[in-house]
Amino acid sequence: MIVYNITCKVRWEIMEGWLTWQLEEQIPATLKTGLFDNYQLYRLLEQDEEEGPTFVIQFFTSDVERYQQFVIGFAPALQKAGWEKWGDGFIAFRTLMELL
Repeated sequence: MIVYNITCKVRWEIMEGWLTWQLEEQIPATLKTGLFDNYQLYRLLEQDEEEGPTFVIQFFTSDVERYQQFVIGFAPALQKAGWEKWGDGFIAFRTLMELL
């Protein structure tokens, strides 16, 4: 199992709108690519939240080839949509993991 992990620090002033957008638009658009089978959304606890909360979105797929198809064909447009909508109201970093 391959896990595409996105960690996002979100400013308080956009947090509610950003979370709604993730659940109603961004996550469904990612799943609609057909390259991920499921996802989980988490809020990190025991973090410094002075500037805002931290969320983790994990997308699950069966193999690296499906992930690579996503990165080449869909990720740039989805990332651009986030930047255009929220600007620097959040920061995200992405990692790829393998479930052992």
